[in-house]
Amino acid sequence: MLHFKLDEIDLKILQVLQEEGRVTNVNLAERVGITAPPCLRRVKALEEAGFINGYHAELNSTKLGYDLVVFAMVGLHSQAESDLQAFEELVGGWPMVREAYMLNGEIDFILKIVARDLGHFQTFLTTHLTPAPNVANVKTSLSIRCGKSKQGIPFSLGFKGDD
Repeated sequence: MLHFKLDEIDLKILQVLQEEGRVTNVNLAERVGITAPPCLRRVKALEEAGFINGYHAELNSTKLGYDLVVFAMVGLHSQAESDLQAFEELVGGWPMVREAYMLNGEIDFILKIVARDLGHFQTFLTTHLTPAPNVANVKTSLSIRCGKSKQGIPFSLGFKGDD
């Protein structure tokens, strides 16, 4: 990653792209107060420096048949770095696991899992997660509803970059 000092225009570009990834370069340039060619150069530089990881569409999982969201709290037998990495690699290959975080404390990992229904999740749980190598225990919680879902960072709180 290149060393990069963000200025106010860079931050505005990142904020607009976080809120609306499909914005055209011309519209983005207008919204941040510069012309299109330097705006495009800045976006490319932000991508190359690793501030922008990618662009995606936010899909409605319920409309696509994935009505169930489950959080699985996973405890491992071993927390040796090689075992943690092996578990992360295994989880990375499971499409139903949409997010995985290693935690500090009693739980080693929390997984966000999407499933079509309870039966679909139960099959995944009993055939993939609980019998996985190094898994000591799994506790699950089914989501009732999502009260808030926001990706990215809260630009409204200000930005403290790597100075």
